[in-house]
Amino acid sequence: MSSQPGKLLRLYVNERDEYHGKPLYQAIVARCQELNLAGVTVFRSLEGFGESSELHRSHLFGSDQPIVITVVEAPEKAREALPVLQAMMGSGVIAVTDVEVTVVSNGSVAPLR
Repeated sequence: MSSQPGKLLRLYVNERDEYHGKPLYQAIVARCQELNLAGVTVFRSLEGFGESSELHRSHLFGSDQPIVITVVEAPEKAREALPVLQAMMGSGVIAVTDVEVTVVSNGSVAPLR
């Protein structure tokens, strides 16, 4: 299988974070769809902490679990999307990693869209 260079963006936010009254992770996924990015996945973590050292986890009366949003994209499109996504975040961390990407569609290797 042949691969192509790509970028993996990991956005670390909290479950309670919002963007214009909507959960931030949902707003980011919607914005990534509007930007026609290749792929986005949201993961809810069990617990974690960030710059404030405040522990984020599920509680008896609610939840503020960490959320990790991953985006896989071609390098140029990732560079274009990064400032848009960053502007949506009030706080959090964005990690950018160089990756090799193999897209499989109907059993065949396909380019990133």
